[in-house]
Amino acid sequence: MKLLEGKTAIVTGAARGIGFEIAAAFAAQGAAVAIGDVSAEEAQAAAGEIASRTGARTVGLALDVSKEADCDRAIEETVAAFGKVDILVNNAGIARDNLVLRMKEADFDAVLDVNLKGAFLMAKAASRLMLKARAGRIINISSVVGQSGQAGQANYSASKAGLIGLTKSLAREFAPRQVLVNAVAPGFIRTRMTEGLKDEAKAKISEMIPLGRMGEPGEVAKAALFLAGEDSAYITGQVLAVNGGLYM
Repeated sequence: MKLLEGKTAIVTGAARGIGFEIAAAFAAQGAAVAIGDVSAEEAQAAAGEIASRTGARTVGLALDVSKEADCDRAIEETVAAFGKVDILVNNAGIARDNLVLRMKEADFDAVLDVNLKGAFLMAKAASRLMLKARAGRIINISSVVGQSGQAGQANYSASKAGLIGLTKSLAREFAPRQVLVNAVAPGFIRTRMTEGLKDEAKAKISEMIPLGRMGEPGEVAKAALFLAGEDSAYITGQVLAVNGGLYM
């Protein structure tokens, strides 16, 4: 039997990168998956690709996680498509990097709105169903820079550190109803963003990592899959680092 047979998941920011790999991994293990993304066209294309690859039931949803009405609607549409929501992965995120003295207030607000407030709004919407069912998993995708900090990323680091605090608070609040809340904190992962770096920059990053290489999106997906399944039934409020030893 597949690990997530009979389960339904919604993954935000899942049209590409880490979110796509998580959605695909869940689908391959038997879950019906809603792919949320700010671009409806890209979300639907990703849903179609995952369905053809895995044979799973999927749906693509237009979703701006910074808007409460969008979050509520995404949960409603997932229920309409699949009947329930067992797993929520808060992966949607943006970056607006700059040094603090040059960072615009609007760029700070935008990153916090998507990366942190978006996770809160999605958790709020999904938890209504999970708490009633007395079962569920919420997985927040944080970052190594939320643990270590990073120059030029005060807004991004703050949002990802905030996700860790949100994870622990929700875990305590939801535990009596058997809803587990955990975080995954990836390090440098080979995505479209990191692939745009120059070879010299990639080499310097790899030298910083004890394992000597960047991670793959699929390796983050496997961590999320573990937290979504029954093998993690006694784990809540934790941060699972997938960073090659970059931060210990």
